[in-house]
Amino acid sequence: MNNIELVFPEIFLALSIMFLLILGVFKKESSKIIQNASLLVLLITAVITFNETISVDQTVIFNSSIIIDYLSSFMKIITLLAAFIVLIISSNYLRTFKIFKIEYPILILSSVLGMMIMISSNDLIVFYMGLELQSLALYVLATFNRDQIKSSEAGLKYFVLSALSSGLLLYGCSLIYGFTGTTNFNLIAGQFDNSDYALTFGIVFVLVGLAFKISAVPFHMWAPDVYEGSPTSVTLFFTMVPKIAALTVFIRFLYVPFLELIDQWQLILVFISIASMLFGAIAAIGQKNLKRLIAYSSISHIGYALAGLATGSNDGIQSSVLYITIYIVMNLGFFSCLLMMKRNNVYYEKIDDLSGLSKNHPLLSLSLLIILFSLAGIPPLAGFFAKFYIFKSVIEQSMYFLAIVGLLSTVVAAFYYLRIIKIMYFDEEKESYDKDHSLWLKFSLAVSTLIILIYFIFPSQLVDAVSKINII
Repeated sequence: MNNIELVFPEIFLALSIMFLLILGVFKKESSKIIQNASLLVLLITAVITFNETISVDQTVIFNSSIIIDYLSSFMKIITLLAAFIVLIISSNYLRTFKIFKIEYPILILSSVLGMMIMISSNDLIVFYMGLELQSLALYVLATFNRDQIKSSEAGLKYFVLSALSSGLLLYGCSLIYGFTGTTNFNLIAGQFDNSDYALTFGIVFVLVGLAFKISAVPFHMWAPDVYEGSPTSVTLFFTMVPKIAALTVFIRFLYVPFLELIDQWQLILVFISIASMLFGAIAAIGQKNLKRLIAYSSISHIGYALAGLATGSNDGIQSSVLYITIYIVMNLGFFSCLLMMKRNNVYYEKIDDLSGLSKNHPLLSLSLLIILFSLAGIPPLAGFFAKFYIFKSVIEQSMYFLAIVGLLSTVVAAFYYLRIIKIMYFDEEKESYDKDHSLWLKFSLAVSTLIILIYFIFPSQLVDAVSKINII
């Protein structure tokens, strides 16, 4: 039981979930208390994670099934902070639809606990446990607004397809175990002999399952429908938080046990990356709903993050982590704008609803303009640097084709982002939206816009933080 303090964040979070669940069951009308307590729990967990583990050298505990290092600490803190912001800005939305219930924050906490276990997993079984804990909470969240048919449909689609991907992933894990005799990542690395090609089958199945979870092409088919059908606050959570954990698992799974088999999995990653970048950018052009558009956009963005991982270098890993961090900030800003598009207790999410926004809401449209330019990768905004780091790591490994495809898809993506800007600034104005937004929603939009805008003044802060990640 050495170093048990390293898993204090997970223990504290699990105990808090149980306590809040009991409190919610026994105390009537406790939604607000549970909401505030959940926010406090997320912050305390982030502080414990920072204090206990951020400066720890690579340490394995529980018979080497859990790994604590800088990568796990960094990703956990980002996950906790992202979940905190999602939870705090979604309360007004939930109240409007009368779904402000005790289950919502508890489900978010449960999925975050699953993600934290995934991030620290150094074993196929531990990783799968974390994944299922996360997925079970997400199934319920997708169908949270039961009065809407779209939400129920979204939840059902997500459940069926995610269950299929979990089955494939589990099959891949069992193949790897069958060929190596162990589920531990470090031990798998020392088990290569003549079964290399047999192992490849296991790797492929696990990668398919993981690609499903992050909605990478060709396993993306659930994302647009689920993003559109789910409540907007849940879509925000889906877009940002699970991708952090999934990306960390990609890094751990490929670079710890299977670095020697890079020739076999690199091609798969390159294919998924190219397909995601191109398909996401092209499919988004014809969309009329903002949530569907962001679904295709997120498919394209995850393609860029995977391009960094496909390089097989430490720089590639760092650029992917940096990309996902900036991507979260941009998404946060975008969804904050989306949650402000409310009139007479009705939320609007069509692209046409942005028509003439600049006339009535100049500050909101300016923020959205900056965020969209950043998503398109226009310098000197944060989104440009995110793509720059990816392209730099790809070109350093002489993967020129991947870089060219990435640049092409950036150009295509710029088209539909510019179309939204054109609608906002040059189309006929519509009735103005409500201006009585919560302070936290305004704060979230202001901070994310400001970070995107002034990132170029001090890019080294984030780069220095990420450069401490050393996997290879």
